[in-house]
Amino acid sequence: MNKKLQTAARVGALFVLSTGLAFAEDGGNMGPGIGAGLAVGLAALGGGFGQGKTASAALEGMARNPQAAGNLQTPMVLGLVFTETLTLFSFAIAYLLTSK
Repeated sequence: MNKKLQTAARVGALFVLSTGLAFAEDGGNMGPGIGAGLAVGLAALGGGFGQGKTASAALEGMARNPQAAGNLQTPMVLGLVFTETLTLFSFAIAYLLTSK
């Protein structure tokens, strides 16, 4: 639990430090850029956690029952593809927000 708290504190500190740099370039105007940046960052963070959980669960299942590895591999890959697709959709939406 302590490592999770440290990681959350580091992410928060990086967020606070990076927003100052983002606002320095455009004179403090908070247009859709901050929303787009948050969307891409949170999507990448959530996608990474989701893919890690998917792979972990599939590998645990394969370790418990090696004969089921072939049956677990296809759903695992599909789950990873769907998670990555959601991350790419958030990137596309963030791009559309900033291009207006």
